[in-house]
Amino acid sequence: LIIPSWHADQMPVTPLPNRIAIQLDPGLAFGTGSHPTTHLCLEWLADCLPPQATVLDYGCGSGILAIAASMFGASHVVGVDIDEQAVQSTRDNALANRVEVESMLPDGLKDGLFDVVVANILSNPLKVLAPMLAGRVRAGGQLILSGVLERQAEEVAAAYAPWLPMSVWQARDGWVCLSGTKP
Repeated sequence: LIIPSWHADQMPVTPLPNRIAIQLDPGLAFGTGSHPTTHLCLEWLADCLPPQATVLDYGCGSGILAIAASMFGASHVVGVDIDEQAVQSTRDNALANRVEVESMLPDGLKDGLFDVVVANILSNPLKVLAPMLAGRVRAGGQLILSGVLERQAEEVAAAYAPWLPMSVWQARDGWVCLSGTKP
């Protein structure tokens, strides 16, 4: 359940069964929670996130996926974006939702591997970032990609093939969410 900050008075007082409620103010960052690719990533996190996973949200925008990962039980969540306003938006939204998300520009990201790496950007940047994103997934970890049109799925999966096999997890309204496990 995504509640815009200007409707914060509508946040549920008690937790909803099998749901989380996220208060969100995207500010100038991408990520209102309304796009099919965001829905797909949120559903993957709700259905598949391993307990206590470490999560990297690359291209975090408003922080919606990072915040959701934290609410779904991730032990450590890092959000990275190339836009300083997005980094600040992620920090502000994490604070409003009372979760911990480390948020930074790419050059602030320390070396290390994650149980789950999620990136909801566009297909061309995803292809360019393939070596780096795949390189951030620990052995046995998951890579989740969205922002990909159905017709682009094979091409994006092929860009990641040297590091891990990717396949369509789900599709919605012409968009897909790809997932893969690093050998």
